[in-house]
Amino acid sequence: MKIFTYMEKYDYEQLLFCQDENSGLKAIIGIHDTTLGPALGGTRMWTYDSEEAAIEDALRLAKGMTYKNAAAGLNLGGGKTVIIGDPRKDKNEEMFRAFGRFIQGLNGRYITAEDVGTTVADMDLIHEETNYVTGISPAFGSSGNPSPVTAYGVYRGMKAAAKEAFGTDSLEGKTIAVQGVGNVAFTLCRHLHEEGAKLIVTDINKEAVQRAVEEFGAKAVDINDIYSVDCDIYAPCALGAVINDETIPQIKAKVIAGAANNQLKDTTHGDTIHEMGIVYAPDYVINAGGVINVADELYGYNRDRAMKKVEQIYNNVERVIEIAKRDNIPTYLAADRMAEERIERNRKSRSQFLQNGRHILSYR
Repeated sequence: MKIFTYMEKYDYEQLLFCQDENSGLKAIIGIHDTTLGPALGGTRMWTYDSEEAAIEDALRLAKGMTYKNAAAGLNLGGGKTVIIGDPRKDKNEEMFRAFGRFIQGLNGRYITAEDVGTTVADMDLIHEETNYVTGISPAFGSSGNPSPVTAYGVYRGMKAAAKEAFGTDSLEGKTIAVQGVGNVAFTLCRHLHEEGAKLIVTDINKEAVQRAVEEFGAKAVDINDIYSVDCDIYAPCALGAVINDETIPQIKAKVIAGAANNQLKDTTHGDTIHEMGIVYAPDYVINAGGVINVADELYGYNRDRAMKKVEQIYNNVERVIEIAKRDNIPTYLAADRMAEERIERNRKSRSQFLQNGRHILSYR
């Protein structure tokens, strides 16, 4: 892998390698863009096949956070950390404290949070060494479990997409197929049920499905049948890459809006559903409630303030749809464009500010 070639191609700012022999820490921090502010992105712990695979994942995820944070309207850039190791057996206190010291050394340029393979307890250990960490225990002033907030953001974004497809954002009487009934999706189902939507659910966890059936009167279907059910809205809330060549011909929904990450297997699938007239709420726009919530910790967490920001996901989805119409492009591209335009506006503003400062100094 030609690292500098890759970084130059996608305009990355920084790639850091962190190792601590005593604890076994091997971490890679990718910082993509800090135009809007410090890079915020979680710490993932995973058993990578190779060091190159870990580097690629850190870079890919960091860039994704740049777009997610920008699209959410946050004054934050994008970064990500991957720790190479098995989260089930390789963790220890010294590892996360050592990592916290590396973060502290960046002096606020990068702020981390929980991600795949890491927990609130891990973030608390990082917090022993640095304040540049979010998603810590509520006892330290954290926002706590982000799932309910993420679910509320998805609910708000779904209403905006429904307005485009059906002429109204009311979900009363709409049939919504929810794929996956985990923590986020279950809370989403509660919001939908309270508004009067009809739910169809599936999950590999039969207990979670039964709970949704009992509490919300949902109809349960096999995991392979969720794509083809008669519904108004399809909400992928589990695995990624579920919108693909095999599933698209089965989808009857007019709206796709869910909490899962990386829903499109390939960008061509975003093109296909656009041509079919399906309103797609891009995943990183609609599921940004969690990152909006933890970002509020940087100001001293206030739940009411955070929830008001999460409500704006409705407007963000509307804006994506406006850009898609303006430029005659699919919404997945419109989301990227919305993020890029915001970054570019701020980059120009910063450049102009610095230029004006030089003129003042020159005049003096």
